[in-house]
Amino acid sequence: MRLQNKIALITGGARGIGLGFAQAFVAEGARVVIADVNITRAQEAAAAIGPAARAVKLDVTNIADIEAVVSAVDADEGGIDILVNNAAIFDMAPIQAITEESYEAVFGVNFKGPIFMMKAVANVMIARGRGGKIINMASQAGRRGEALVTLYCASKAAIISATQSAALALVKYGINVNAIAPGVVDGEHWEMVDAHFAKWEGLKPGEKKAQVAKSVPIGRFATPDDIKGLAVFLASADSNYILAQTYNVDGGNWMS
Repeated sequence: MRLQNKIALITGGARGIGLGFAQAFVAEGARVVIADVNITRAQEAAAAIGPAARAVKLDVTNIADIEAVVSAVDADEGGIDILVNNAAIFDMAPIQAITEESYEAVFGVNFKGPIFMMKAVANVMIARGRGGKIINMASQAGRRGEALVTLYCASKAAIISATQSAALALVKYGINVNAIAPGVVDGEHWEMVDAHFAKWEGLKPGEKKAQVAKSVPIGRFATPDDIKGLAVFLASADSNYILAQTYNVDGGNWMS
């Protein structure tokens, strides 16, 4: 088991990719704290995984909340070895229709949250003196612009940049910071994305999703199972010589 006795904190871990990571980490011997703004769903997820998982309520846009949760997890678990910044939200509109409310919401969850999670967790990792692994969730959207997706693309591009800077700052403490850039991942998230495209492009429900699935070179949407192996690798000692990288897991959508 590659993560035996490690303590992992996963934001937005109650469903989708985050839940897939939680399940994979526990299977590799870790204890997992699922941190989510929806505590009921997080508790249900932890209960389904078993005694190696537990849930905490966390609003990643609230710095006081971040600091309190990280401090409590550190005290309760005897440290934090792995942080996954997975919590994210999506919104879209053409540039002429973007609102300040949408900007604040998208950057609050997708960028402010990961930045201050990294700060808080890095400080407890440094204090414990045993290093650690930080994995930020970027996106193929952070690799390019999209006409209707300015805010989300920009927030994920910022994550790629912040991953590089944080990695250079923290490597001297034995903390490796890397990121994963998924492509299109099936699930509840994409049902909402499809509805947005239907609104702005005048499409029928489900039409954009079908178009996107056909455009992926591998021929289908991803599932959390397609991404969890890389997360385990980046959380384990196998990646000790890797930092500041953002890995594409997108079925060939973006080549770099």
